[in-house]
Amino acid sequence: MDIKRDLELMYELGCLRNQKRNWVQFLNPDVQNNTEHTFRVMWLALVIANHEKVGDHEKIIKMALVHDICESRSNDVNLLTRQYVSRDEEKSMKHILHDTVFQEEMMSIWEEYEKRESIEAKIVKDADNLDCDLELKEQEARGHSLRKQLAEMRQIVINEGLHTETAKKLWHEIQGSNPHDWHWNGETRLKVGDKFQ
Repeated sequence: MDIKRDLELMYELGCLRNQKRNWVQFLNPDVQNNTEHTFRVMWLALVIANHEKVGDHEKIIKMALVHDICESRSNDVNLLTRQYVSRDEEKSMKHILHDTVFQEEMMSIWEEYEKRESIEAKIVKDADNLDCDLELKEQEARGHSLRKQLAEMRQIVINEGLHTETAKKLWHEIQGSNPHDWHWNGETRLKVGDKFQ
């Protein structure tokens, strides 16, 4: 294997920060990009894994890292677009990882994720789904109403798409949450006695 291919992979992964998730068509230009989505999916997956007492965190992190990288070539496809286009994500993954040091390991992890049979794959998919609900809540806080319009579909996710009890609990918590609570309930200057001088 040539280290040049590993370097090319790093540049390709860097391009994911420029790729908006395709539901920007229905939200607004200020929606998370693929890199931001992947970052939060990793953290969500770790939260779920800890609550579910699943200990292979390294595998979960790798699976979350690789779960959407095929979109650098096959692109993200929203609910509407899926009716008209088909993607070859497996081909995309094979081409992305070809001749890199990650070719065998990450391809295997991605294939496991796609099968949704292992607990790790189910956890990462739950995190992938929950990140959509977090994004919808954040957009709602900015004044966008898409969350209400998608409420019925997102209810299907809770009923049919989530695998773990922790993810189902998180989904319900997200629905009643305020994306700004972490800030307002934190150690702000109002709470620590700062005098606005």
